[in-house]
Amino acid sequence: MASPAPAGRQVDLTELNVQQLNQLGQQLEKEAEFLNQSMTQLKLAQDKFNASYDSLKTISPTDNGNEVLVPLTTSMYIPGKLDDLSTALIDIGTGYYLEKNVKGAEDYFQRKIQFLSSQIDTLQPNIMDKVKLKQMVTEVLQMKIQSQLSSQMQGSSIK
Repeated sequence: MASPAPAGRQVDLTELNVQQLNQLGQQLEKEAEFLNQSMTQLKLAQDKFNASYDSLKTISPTDNGNEVLVPLTTSMYIPGKLDDLSTALIDIGTGYYLEKNVKGAEDYFQRKIQFLSSQIDTLQPNIMDKVKLKQMVTEVLQMKIQSQLSSQMQGSSIK
């Protein structure tokens, strides 16, 4: 049962002691948890871009002059009025905004959604690898503990 180690080396899990296996298992658990959190954040960002894209698609020329609520934060909105429907103001992060025509804004959102999808697709196999490796470590750890217990039981029954 070999596992990848830093710098591309392979380590036979059966050669590690119980403490090393525990540490490795904890490290793998933390790494998998971190990757899961990263994927959750990517999915949240993707959902926001999807919502923005969908909102942009729902605006039609007949909406010109309609009153809307403009979000300042996630929980605070101010009243506004749709004026120029040929352009969109896009929040590109850290307080910066970009004015684009509607087609350009749609393309921007589609590119961001695609990029995030590819990042999520890259992360998923890494998470699965960490989980599988953690399971292998847990199995070897259980075997070692069981082996130690049985050898202790045999040693105590001989005396």
